[in-house]
Amino acid sequence: MAKKKAVEKKTASKPVPAPAGPLPRIVMRTGEALVEVEDGPGYLAAEPEVVIGELDGPVGYAIANLLGDQIKGHSRVFAILNCDCQVRPTTIMVSKVTVNNEKYTNILMGSVQAGIANGVLDAVRAGDIPKEKADDLGIIVSVWLDPSVTKEKKVDHEKLFETQRAAVAKALGKAMRGEPKIDWLLENQNKITHCFHELGMKGDL
Repeated sequence: MAKKKAVEKKTASKPVPAPAGPLPRIVMRTGEALVEVEDGPGYLAAEPEVVIGELDGPVGYAIANLLGDQIKGHSRVFAILNCDCQVRPTTIMVSKVTVNNEKYTNILMGSVQAGIANGVLDAVRAGDIPKEKADDLGIIVSVWLDPSVTKEKKVDHEKLFETQRAAVAKALGKAMRGEPKIDWLLENQNKITHCFHELGMKGDL
């Protein structure tokens, strides 16, 4: 009796997905945000302006120049979770206010710096900044901390941390999404009045 040849069962091969290409380059994007505490003192307001882009492009060059060209009263430092723990993407923070007060320096390099660092990571966690590009991008944060904070007897460090964190994450999200969009700006141009311009027009400045 002839032996039957074993027939190898062929299974349909699954198509191999094409390898994902490199993520698009982010040359430079900008954003800003304002986060305030309702009925809270002015020093709790956070209004960062951010620039984000590739480290091997203009943003990276700017970061290197800022770090290597320190100016008295406007020190440039990396955003850190704590000493010895720098965040990614590489983030450098620059004060909008001339710093000449020890208390101001300690708050800026404490609660504010920690808030900024956490805000950057929040933007990555939210997907606004691709995690895959965390080592390729650099961020510059122009920081606003109201000088009136030095006159406060008891600074609310927790709320200050929270507003700075939320504002940086919001500004980075807007930068990466290109918000506000030009169509929205054109549509709403005549509906928006700058708050300090309005105060000036009323004679309240």
